[in-house]
Amino acid sequence: MSRATIVSAAGPVVRARMHGAFHVLEALAVGERGLLGEVVQLDGDLLVAQVYEDTTGLAPGMPVVGRGGPLSIRLGPGLLGRLYDGLLRPLEAEASAAWRFEAGVARGDPVCAGAVYGRVDGEPCLVPPGIGGEVIDVVPDGPQPRDRVLARVRDARGAEHGLRACHAWPVRTPRPVAERLPPEGPLITGQRVLDTLFPVARGGRAALPGGFGTGKTILQESIAKWCDADVIVYVGCGERGNEMAEVLDEFPTLEDPRTGRPLMERAIVIANTSNMPVAAREASIYTAVTVAEYFRDLGRHVALMADSTSRWAEALREVSGRLGELPGEAGYPAYLSTRLAGFYERAARVRTLGGAEGSLTIVGAVSPPAGDFSEPVTLHTRRYVRSFWALDPNRARARFYPAIDPLGSYSEDVGALAAWWQAHGDSEWERHRERLLALLERQARLERMARIVGRDALPAEQQLALLLADVAAEALLRQSAFSPVDRYCSPARQAAMLRLVIRLLDAAERAVAAGTEVRTIAGSAVLQHVRRLADEHGEDDVAGIEALAAEIETAWPSAPTGTDAATATPRLATAPTGATGHAR
Repeated sequence: MSRATIVSAAGPVVRARMHGAFHVLEALAVGERGLLGEVVQLDGDLLVAQVYEDTTGLAPGMPVVGRGGPLSIRLGPGLLGRLYDGLLRPLEAEASAAWRFEAGVARGDPVCAGAVYGRVDGEPCLVPPGIGGEVIDVVPDGPQPRDRVLARVRDARGAEHGLRACHAWPVRTPRPVAERLPPEGPLITGQRVLDTLFPVARGGRAALPGGFGTGKTILQESIAKWCDADVIVYVGCGERGNEMAEVLDEFPTLEDPRTGRPLMERAIVIANTSNMPVAAREASIYTAVTVAEYFRDLGRHVALMADSTSRWAEALREVSGRLGELPGEAGYPAYLSTRLAGFYERAARVRTLGGAEGSLTIVGAVSPPAGDFSEPVTLHTRRYVRSFWALDPNRARARFYPAIDPLGSYSEDVGALAAWWQAHGDSEWERHRERLLALLERQARLERMARIVGRDALPAEQQLALLLADVAAEALLRQSAFSPVDRYCSPARQAAMLRLVIRLLDAAERAVAAGTEVRTIAGSAVLQHVRRLADEHGEDDVAGIEALAAEIETAWPSAPTGTDAATATPRLATAPTGATGHAR
């Protein structure tokens, strides 16, 4: 082990004079307490390190010892259902010092990297990447100490490798896969505004930007609870202590809708608050994505919730300033974009080394100061995500949740996911979605005009557009996380609700073309029923939505279907130029 002596310490940054060979990104034991650190620069006979723990008490002359490898965490059984700090150190004591092993291979069997060679307490044990060959020894089934070598493998070169239940992996190195696969289906979040309008592919990347009070944490908790992922990894990266305390208090009490048991049984929470060492905040995001990749390699579908990447970027900025690096825009380091790209690039749907299919979907919250989406973290994040879920403070102040701005959000996965929706309940999903977005965009333009001349001065067709946009927003886009009926919406129910709203647009348009007044439509019982659609027709009443759709067809006198535009009002479905140009 190489050694060095501390020359100076300034916050998380320590400079030391080397008495041996070190390498960049090597893990360190710093000071008499052996604080965890990492080499970030080498300059002649001096090394510069960032320390992931409180550096109070460090002084010149104290030792620094190299650990001979990069910053790594232990991956294996027993991770689920627990709380950790940003370096994957448990915040609670281990349950026991031993676990029960069941072998899945025998002496003489071939194994490859990523294969499951046994189970401990029912959880699989993986052969680490880079190891494979013939099993030459395996311990008998039964209780075994946690650190015991459970099997031995001889590779093609004759080298022997001991396999333990857990293995170490460097957090800054993506875990290898056999193949990256194209998107096939969406990650179903259970939130209509996301799944119906701005879906994210399973194995995709999404950003959730919004200012203070716009509902980022509640929305991420809702996604974590209801999405169809097998494992949830939630990392609180530099959030305020009271917010993180609330998450730690509430998350373990959430019920898993799949099983009725605690959600924590298939979740991991990594807690790192803003008053913890700043370098640990920077490391926590890599810890979380490495844990998520491990479960992906087990053939599971994983969703990673990062709250928030802005606090992580602020940690980068602070450490960069202490290192004396030349600042970039807004004081962030010039490599901010590269770091964000490296993080989001680790999301993927893959064929694992062991031959299974797994995925890692990343949803990163962004907290732009004053809700300014032109600041560097938000701008760079937009370059690397495919779904952008912008939160609108005006909607949040109006208590309209989720406060997703339908005109500021988009999804680039729409084309890849259209076939999935066509096979799961809505053969015209892409067209219906575009029509609804066009109506919402038209509403924004007409509202500006209505504030000047008043709604009553607008032509009937424009009044109808404003009315129906309001109804569509109430019926589809509003969804309460606390409603026992509407807190989750399945794809089948979403498809039925979207079809009903489109039929409403068609029927109301024909009625106005036939001479029906807009105020008659506005006061009709069927329209009020549609407004209450989400609360009156739950998951067990999709048939009731179809019945209401039939009722809409006979609610008002109608012009014949397909009436020519020269003799009737223009269709509300007409999309403004550029309305769908960004694959919204």
